[in-house]
Amino acid sequence: MTDMPAPDDASVSTPAAAVRPAQLAAYLAARMCHDFISPASAIVSGLDLLDDPAAQDMRDDALALISASARKLADLLAFSRVAFGASASAETFDPRDLEALARGVFGHMRAELAWTIEPVSVNKPAARALLNLAQMAGAALPTGGTASVQAVQEAGAIAIAVEASGPRARLRPEVLSGLQGQPPGDGLHGHWVQAYYVHLLLGDAGGRVFADVAEEKVVFAATVPA
Repeated sequence: MTDMPAPDDASVSTPAAAVRPAQLAAYLAARMCHDFISPASAIVSGLDLLDDPAAQDMRDDALALISASARKLADLLAFSRVAFGASASAETFDPRDLEALARGVFGHMRAELAWTIEPVSVNKPAARALLNLAQMAGAALPTGGTASVQAVQEAGAIAIAVEASGPRARLRPEVLSGLQGQPPGDGLHGHWVQAYYVHLLLGDAGGRVFADVAEEKVVFAATVPA
């Protein structure tokens, strides 16, 4: 497993700043709507082409657009249902099911996913952390690369390491602020709220999360009680 970066003043989670629950819910809703609106709009555009008598020569293109966009929307919905929602009454998840959800999302990203999870099952906080950190690692690789997701269980805790390696790997300042539990600044709230959500869910579970940035590499690390 990738060695976790040692905590320092720039990466250790700090006590969460006061963010009103209604405001946090609004940011999360806006984040998910932003993810869903692009494929949903593309489906509508494809349907409009099918209905346009003057665009019948583009019928195959319209069908391909509808198919690809519907798959993306379905993948994002399935992912978000577990990553952000109270997806099921089950308190544990099979890592293979989580991998399938993550791969669905990575199928629409430039980055590749490498998934190595040792525990045969993980609890709900760990499952949500794995999915969110994996997606954040993919987002840290705008021109491609590999997001490696690893987890082991030791000493009553699940240790998670997610490494994004590739050219132009970067961590947005608002993501780091969110992981530290800081309030939103002037950056994009959609990126901040996902990181802040990870900070909250791990803190509530008795865990922690931090990040480290190096040349062409971003590493997220987290621990959560098993």
